[in-house]
Amino acid sequence: MDRRGPTRSTTRLALTDGERTTSHRKPLQIRVDQRLKVTLILDLMHVLEKLWKAAYVFHAEGSLQADLWVIDRTLRILFGEVGQVVKGIRQSITKRGLSGPKRQTLNAVANYLYRNRSRMRYNKYLANGWPIASGPVEGACKNLIKDRMERSGMRWTEQMAEAIVQLRAIYLSGDFDRYWQFHIDQDQRRLYPVASAVVPK
Repeated sequence: MDRRGPTRSTTRLALTDGERTTSHRKPLQIRVDQRLKVTLILDLMHVLEKLWKAAYVFHAEGSLQADLWVIDRTLRILFGEVGQVVKGIRQSITKRGLSGPKRQTLNAVANYLYRNRSRMRYNKYLANGWPIASGPVEGACKNLIKDRMERSGMRWTEQMAEAIVQLRAIYLSGDFDRYWQFHIDQDQRRLYPVASAVVPK
């Protein structure tokens, strides 16, 4: 990152899953934050995963009530009301007198949201035009790299893989014809430097 932007004039963002590490070392997201000075954003997809777990404690899987419960909490979170969502989940545990696995599930969800609340300022992130989920990046990785590089029998050196990925990126961007003409022109100049300087197009 320092090589690409040594002045650090651009905003640096990193999407995280918000999970704790199981080892004695600090979670990766904390180490990244301390060392690289980036704005950490909790990937909304991980938040939704937790909300669905909570919804299925209260409502049957696949039910309209579960859908509405998740939509309501998601919208609240997107509008910056993470604390209210956590409070509501915890109050529901008490009011309903839940125990056992249901209580454990809801406590885990509430604790996860509370622990990551500083990385869930989605209303501000969206106002800044920042990403709040890694789906587009993961989709691009699959479309750009995985679908091309992991075909049956493929073997790549790093140099050849990089060349193919660059060509695929140009092709998927719809710029291949212009690139290919540029490539031909450059080859002509390299092979026939005098002719390209004299002969008009």
